[in-house]
Amino acid sequence: MGRDLTELRGLVAQCYWWHAIDLGGEVVTPGHKPLDVMQREYANTFQGIDLAGKRVLDVGAWNGGFTAEAVRRGAAHVTAVDHVTWNNPEANGRLSFDLVVQALGIPATAVDIDMDAPGLSLAGLGQFDVVLFLGVFYHLQDPIAALREVARATKEVLVVETYVDRTLDPRPLMMFYPGDELVGDASNWWGPSEACVVALLRMLGFTRVSVFAGSYPERAVFHARW
Repeated sequence: MGRDLTELRGLVAQCYWWHAIDLGGEVVTPGHKPLDVMQREYANTFQGIDLAGKRVLDVGAWNGGFTAEAVRRGAAHVTAVDHVTWNNPEANGRLSFDLVVQALGIPATAVDIDMDAPGLSLAGLGQFDVVLFLGVFYHLQDPIAALREVARATKEVLVVETYVDRTLDPRPLMMFYPGDELVGDASNWWGPSEACVVALLRMLGFTRVSVFAGSYPERAVFHARW
């Protein structure tokens, strides 16, 4: 066991960790988001959702923190989707995800899909009881196309977590950031208002949309149901 933990720690050290994840045996990944922040985000994401025996789609899975938490809360299986972080040689994102799955014995399937690919379709994945679309929307050049696809994949509830632009204008607005104006990150393209996200979800056919506070003031969580 000691040798296995030593090997695990060595592999963990090879990856960049956005999620702090307890892998057991006193091995906790050094996430940019520490365990207390992750627990707060788990609470925001899954509040009021019964995951027992459910099939879950985790879009933008990265290290697998939410994939692992969904299973911990009773999900029968998680299909995890990512592309950018899993193909970044500096982040070693796919290695990190595989480490989490193996260390925790998670029933999960990893699928590499570029959510900004022209003609994007998730039809081949089927439908899922719960779909997680967390921290992805504002990173996409064409977020509405991706939102349409994750909506089609949703049977019961779609959870969207995103950066939101706080504005006094009640209209559904979305600000475009062509450079690195949004927190110095050139991969951040859009800043939707809360009203914009709600309107988009309703446009796609969801009849019940609940809005919850995110883990930071500039973020929000949306639960959309048919």
